[in-house]
Amino acid sequence: MDKKNLKNKILNKDSSVFFATFAPYADNKRLPTNGMVEPLMSFLLPKVGKLLIIIQPHPGSDRINPIVELYEENKLKKKKTISPILYFPISLICKLQNTSKTHISFKLRDFFSVIYTGLTKKGKYDFFIGLESINTAAGIVLRKFGKVEKVAYYVSDYSPERFSNSLFNSIYILLDRFCAMHADYIWDVSDAMQSARIKAGLNPHKSAPNIHVPNGLFQSQIKCLPVSKRIPESLVYMGTLGYENGPDLAIEALTKIRDKFPNAKLHIVGGGKENLNRLKNLAEKLRLGNSVIFYGFVDDNNKMAEIVRKCSVAVAPYRTIEKSVRWYADATKIRQYLGSGLPVVTTCVPPLGRSVASRNAALIAKDKKEDYADAIVSLLSDKDLYTKMSISAINLAKENTWENTYAQAFLSMERYSE
Repeated sequence: MDKKNLKNKILNKDSSVFFATFAPYADNKRLPTNGMVEPLMSFLLPKVGKLLIIIQPHPGSDRINPIVELYEENKLKKKKTISPILYFPISLICKLQNTSKTHISFKLRDFFSVIYTGLTKKGKYDFFIGLESINTAAGIVLRKFGKVEKVAYYVSDYSPERFSNSLFNSIYILLDRFCAMHADYIWDVSDAMQSARIKAGLNPHKSAPNIHVPNGLFQSQIKCLPVSKRIPESLVYMGTLGYENGPDLAIEALTKIRDKFPNAKLHIVGGGKENLNRLKNLAEKLRLGNSVIFYGFVDDNNKMAEIVRKCSVAVAPYRTIEKSVRWYADATKIRQYLGSGLPVVTTCVPPLGRSVASRNAALIAKDKKEDYADAIVSLLSDKDLYTKMSISAINLAKENTWENTYAQAFLSMERYSE
């Protein structure tokens, strides 16, 4: 079966999909760093007759109650917010615990929102897609009640040692294992996740079929500038600014890079007041002055891509922390770097980084200031190497669209169903 037949074989105007996901909210606005809301909606809406979506505000957002949207024939028909009265006193506990951490109260809210919505909606949905285990577990229950036909367990993050609290971690592993065994399909954003599950105790013979569903880009994000129009000796870091992702290392390495290239600058795209203050203080401490440019959070993907493509070298300096989820996760920042035609300098941590390095679009450096700086200096010093890696980067990115990612996922589901 080829992709040309995909529309008729799997998804058509008679198809219905139920998608449960999450998103952070600020100023009553959904932020783009969410649970695949825009990518999956943009793929499904032109293809299916009905799409039901639940968006659960992430802990720490300025709203708590889940939002339900119903689309028919590519048009929004109904939109409502689930009343806190329906899940009281959990809603009250969520309000009291509304910080950017994992809270059991929010998980109970998520489970309830899916069950309630599924049972109160008329008809049966062909596909249920649950982002993360709590939503998928609810989808499996709805399948038992005959409200959904097939359940896909969509996993954007996984680590066998996700929580330092042993009880939390045991619950997390058991819930993941339950979904992996009882869903009809597993959608993993990284190939490393299933092998990690098996090492953590999952019996591979009892697992649902595992489908690699990597993160993608919108076509508008895949565009590069000629090398001559890029800012010379410029580095760019894009993404969340937590320590394990390595922005601190990029700033520290810049001090060494400037020994060879005094005009080198680091452009940092990412937000969060606490993280930004930490990094700004570090740059000031190292006397880097205007050599580190902070853009803050950029909520428009196209504007963010425009900033990235103007730079010369992209950095993904993930720290080699033993229990980091980054060992198993996809690296969205690397995908955007490739879409901008930039050579990438990363570490051995992200699986995607190792894959891209094997295809001559990235360099792997140690998680040390000197080693990381040396890798960047070697790239900036070798024009032939830089040009070859730029060509490899954009070639890798050309097919890395959300459209292709989800088309292949549904095609794989069809093959497993035959």
